[in-house]
Amino acid sequence: MAAPSSSGLEVLLGTLQNAGDMESMLNILNVLDELLSAGTDRRIHHMISKGGSEALLTALVNSARSFTPNYTILLPLLHLLAKVGHRDRQIGLKAQKADAVLVVLGLLRQNVENARRAAACLWVLRVFCSSVTTAELLGKNRGLDVVFRLMSPHTTKHLRTVKAAADAFTAMLCSKMNCRTAVAKGYIADLLKLYEDWHNNDTNLKNVPIRRALLYCLHLAASSSVGRDAIVAVDGISLLFQTTQTCLTMKGLESLVEPAIQLMRKCNPKIPLPLTSDRSAYSFPLPSRPVDDWEADLELYDGSSEDDSEEDAENEEPDNRDYEDDLETDVNKLRPRPEPDRPLEQLGQYVHLCPELHHDFQDLDSSSEVDESSDDDSILEGESNYKLNDHRNSASPSIRENHFKTNDFHKHYFGCSRKGQEGQSSMVDRLLEKYGTSIPNHDPRLYAATAADTKSIAGYSILAFPDFWGHLPPQEQEPMAKRPPHVQRKKVFEDLKRVICPEDMINKVVFDMDEPSLQCPSDVCPSSLRFFSKFESGNLRKAIQVRSHEYDLILNADVNSSAHCQWFYFEVSGMMANVPYRFNIINCEKGNSQCNYGMQPVLYSVREALEGRPHWLRTGSEICYYRNNFCPRRGQKHPFYTLTFTVTFRHEDDVCYLAYHYPYTYTTLQTHLKMLEKSVDPRKVFFRHQNLCDTLGGNSCSLVTITACPTSRAWKHLHQLRNRPCVVLTARVHPGESNASWVLKGTLEFLCSDDPVAESLREAYIFKIVPMLNPDGVINDSSLVIVVNSSLRLKSAGVHGETLDKLVTAGKPSIWRDMEFSAVMPMEMIQLFGFSVVKYMLLRREVPLPHRRQNI
Repeated sequence: MAAPSSSGLEVLLGTLQNAGDMESMLNILNVLDELLSAGTDRRIHHMISKGGSEALLTALVNSARSFTPNYTILLPLLHLLAKVGHRDRQIGLKAQKADAVLVVLGLLRQNVENARRAAACLWVLRVFCSSVTTAELLGKNRGLDVVFRLMSPHTTKHLRTVKAAADAFTAMLCSKMNCRTAVAKGYIADLLKLYEDWHNNDTNLKNVPIRRALLYCLHLAASSSVGRDAIVAVDGISLLFQTTQTCLTMKGLESLVEPAIQLMRKCNPKIPLPLTSDRSAYSFPLPSRPVDDWEADLELYDGSSEDDSEEDAENEEPDNRDYEDDLETDVNKLRPRPEPDRPLEQLGQYVHLCPELHHDFQDLDSSSEVDESSDDDSILEGESNYKLNDHRNSASPSIRENHFKTNDFHKHYFGCSRKGQEGQSSMVDRLLEKYGTSIPNHDPRLYAATAADTKSIAGYSILAFPDFWGHLPPQEQEPMAKRPPHVQRKKVFEDLKRVICPEDMINKVVFDMDEPSLQCPSDVCPSSLRFFSKFESGNLRKAIQVRSHEYDLILNADVNSSAHCQWFYFEVSGMMANVPYRFNIINCEKGNSQCNYGMQPVLYSVREALEGRPHWLRTGSEICYYRNNFCPRRGQKHPFYTLTFTVTFRHEDDVCYLAYHYPYTYTTLQTHLKMLEKSVDPRKVFFRHQNLCDTLGGNSCSLVTITACPTSRAWKHLHQLRNRPCVVLTARVHPGESNASWVLKGTLEFLCSDDPVAESLREAYIFKIVPMLNPDGVINDSSLVIVVNSSLRLKSAGVHGETLDKLVTAGKPSIWRDMEFSAVMPMEMIQLFGFSVVKYMLLRREVPLPHRRQNI
């Protein structure tokens, strides 16, 4: 008897387990079936919570173990158990505990010839296999053989049983042990034959669910390496490719295309990148560590290659996730300033980094012009006194008639070394006199002179034309690119053809930084494009022509590293006009990209620039980003991703540049700072460009100070200046984030402008700006790290706030703010990093862009 407080459902379940007559059990089963059919899944979960699964299993075992099993009871019992077990996550373990697994398997063996009873048993076995141990138990008792026997070739009879058998077989393959057993017994090849048979004979498309179930069987088999090898061994990829091609031509078979493509991608054999080594082509000897020691790091994948967002999430404490914690309205919550970790006398060496504190401003008492005696200013003055024609009037309608053509330019690179500048000066003069240029805050001659002082690991001696010539902003906002439907499917199919039809591939190396003979663009391969990237911030390690108009591109890893491949910037020439070229960057590392959501690479055409249109333009069609079958040559087998895009060039034999984003080189920064310093009014704007420190690569890390000059040399005016709060702005901690430099460039120009807001900011604050924290990384085409193979942000997150506070407060006891410009997702938001005065720790704020546009 049930307890007095028991519910009606508990009474029914208790009676079901102990019922001795058939009529009572049938009535209870009918009541339960009606209750569960009329309601939602909540009723099923309620029944499970009241022990419904255990009651059904007990009733099943008791009925099946009778001398003559009564299928009048067993069939509805099996149906109800399948319905409830589908929602019970523990049904497999409960079935083992009740000894019901082998009981149902025995019933299936007895009813192989009875389609209705067999289907009911198969449905229950399928839900039992939600537990891997249950699936292994069935495999040990030859359950695979029994189930596979029911998966017949194409037939018009017993379709429910065939479908149930395929679903049960799929569920049993969740166990790796069963998967190995299936491979050993040849079931994988048989599954492919079954799929082909159903594909060829299902002309009326009435058995698509069975075909899909067979595909899912193969998917589970391909989850293990032995299963994938078995599919490849019997040429399963070719079979799936051919059948999928047929499915694409028929509307009713769309549901088969996606699982078939994913199965082919899963089985596509892994191929090491076609490189001699995973290491970067560039290595830099460090004072504390020989270059050879970096070999040991290749066995481990550097953890700093993870997304910036993941790094910051680890460093961010839960308390800082609430933005209101940084309002700093309660003075009692402020921590006292940390004591300096060194004597104050030693901090005197940094006083020169605060020139505004000890400048005498004698020029305020003189109406004469400021004496321009610096070497940089003389260079600027001497090299910029030439006539610049308006770029709109300099377009040459007959450029081909002139003796200087674009293809001639390609053979006369601009040298950036001091030795080569004299030989190239005549060409520069000819270019500027013929075409002219009018790029704000840019001077090609000054750029070439400044580049001579830039030190690179590779010893760059060539200037990229876009950096030398400059560019104008886009004339209008560029909308997000629209992605055609099924473009990724199309690209994956083209990639699979490489495995199926290897004889159609060219596979010719046309550019290789590791091979000196293939580094310079030449006429060695007249039928292919010519590539080049050995210039500042350029990144392309290898180019392979795989088809007549398709190229695989491999990026160079960061210096002293074997990872961090994202930024690219390279030159391409020798193209035909109006012909689509497909470019595949095959060693990207991020799990996803904004290129899947409308972002495009940028392109710069030398021909267009010489005709008066020097623009970086968003370009590319059929853009997508997906996982490929390449892997590193050694170390951990982390996946690579392909960024593919198609470019149609407008001009024949042009010289073009392709980049991940608008490039902003170290030399561009130095040139901009020189011209900006020359352009400001020294009586209004205090502008100082200093060397904060020298990098390991021997380059200067610039520090810019901007504030308003005092009204006079009176004590109160000087006192007001020296007590202004400091605002510290930094950018380019990660070299691959060139968009951060463009944002800071605009910030610099705004702060030096005559805008009333800029004037009020200068009068209220002293701006300390480090526009490029990682010069060596920017110069040497890195994406994330510095030459010591470590992220600057990770190095600075723990100590930067307190250390910078000590340096600033040692010179002047005023409140300061520190902000870093960063943009890891340029199409979605801008990230601003700062340090809280409350707790002196790294904070991050993501500022969503109001409109998803592609120009800065």
